[in-house]
Amino acid sequence: MLDFGSLLLATALSGACLSGTLVAIWLTARQSRFVLTMAVGILLLVTHVIAFWLYGRHASPWLGQGMLALLVAGFFVVFTSADQYIERGWSKPTALPVAAIIALTVVVTAAGFDGIGFVIAYSAVTGILIMTATAFWTSTEVDRRVLAPVSLLTGSSAISFALCAVVIVQQKQWVLGSVPRNWAEDVNTVVVVACMTALGALTISFHHLRTQSRLTEETLTDPLTGLMNRRALGMLHGDTHFDSRTALAMFDLDHFKRTNDIFGHAVGDRVLQRFADVVRKHAQDGVEGFRLGGEEFAVIMSGIPALEAHQILRTIGASFGAEVVATKLGPLRSTVSVGVCFGDKEERTVEQMLLGADAALYAAKRAGRNRMATAATADNEAYRAPELLFA
Repeated sequence: MLDFGSLLLATALSGACLSGTLVAIWLTARQSRFVLTMAVGILLLVTHVIAFWLYGRHASPWLGQGMLALLVAGFFVVFTSADQYIERGWSKPTALPVAAIIALTVVVTAAGFDGIGFVIAYSAVTGILIMTATAFWTSTEVDRRVLAPVSLLTGSSAISFALCAVVIVQQKQWVLGSVPRNWAEDVNTVVVVACMTALGALTISFHHLRTQSRLTEETLTDPLTGLMNRRALGMLHGDTHFDSRTALAMFDLDHFKRTNDIFGHAVGDRVLQRFADVVRKHAQDGVEGFRLGGEEFAVIMSGIPALEAHQILRTIGASFGAEVVATKLGPLRSTVSVGVCFGDKEERTVEQMLLGADAALYAAKRAGRNRMATAATADNEAYRAPELLFA
């Protein structure tokens, strides 16, 4: 049967292995800073556990000071890791108050009142864990089903530390000369072991979730312009039925091959980026921009009346025509041709919408480029008169 000291050492060994695992994960994905921060936090807590065990065997003042400082610092670093993951920005403004609490704990313990030092440290950890639970629970960026167990674990740990502080105060143990020994400490040990292990495991899970999310985003995003790509168009709208309040517009940058030939591909890339910026600038709710490939782009408008949709497209075309790109050969202006297809009662598929918009786009080009043409919803071969975009 393991005694209390053996349990503490087993906890320290488990935590050290977990911290090492997190460091190894961070070395393969250094953009995930929160993983390294959690590893540091757990390592500080492991050091605290060892110091706690030693303090129970030999209660030297310097060991008590270091032990309690490590406890508060360790949980604050764990909180910082959580803050880095959910990006709330709470850790920076709380760093100074936590440092002040650590200093106060050290001073009180050095004066011989280690019981008061325990109360201050336990109270500080309770507050840090409450902040951690609150930060996770109020986050809107992460699935609530993932956040619930984290909030439950940190909340339970906060209660267990609060109980430890309350028992010391009730028993008026201002000077202990050893580690506290009571029922609250026993409960706290079990809860904290579970919390520390679970937080480490959940950090690994969070890392995998963020990595998967980034890979998905990279797969669905055009790296040059930052707009969604053709694959994203298929994933998002492959099953969409386009009715009369939805539209798909195709854009083609006019004489783009000539731009590349005369000014170079670097300038051509800047022109593509400038057009993507214009699309983002004039986008609104229900408007999604995509780069289909090369100099072809698409915009899908949902829940927007036809007159407003036409106005949005005219504004994008006119704004892009007014853009000036500086080059070694002088200022460069470019224009764009647009073909737009509206859905109808037949509720067209995205493939049908692309065909209709593409046909309208060629009509705009045949009319002289720098124009917008609209495919009639009843007859794909009939078009409204192409209108000039930028004069």
